[in-house]
Amino acid sequence: MQKRTVQRGRPAGTTTFDAELAHAFGAAVRKLRIERGIAQESLANLAGIERSHLGKVERGEHMPTLVNIFKIARALKCSTAVLMAETENQIPGTQKDV
Repeated sequence: MQKRTVQRGRPAGTTTFDAELAHAFGAAVRKLRIERGIAQESLANLAGIERSHLGKVERGEHMPTLVNIFKIARALKCSTAVLMAETENQIPGTQKDV
């Protein structure tokens, strides 16, 4: 009996990056940051991440790790639930009636 080979990693041509979600998360971070009157560089310092990385997150070019999501929420003085709710509000067609 021949042993089956296991392919490592994701299949060629696939990605786990969701551009719409990345843009929505970035817009949520930017909105909350501006509401609180915090400069991008200050937020990056408070969160302990590079300012250039935070800029890419806000522009939807990068999707942060779970650890960085928690760091950003803590630096914004909000819960991750608030950050995720704001992210959902930024996705077209998912806004809740308040």
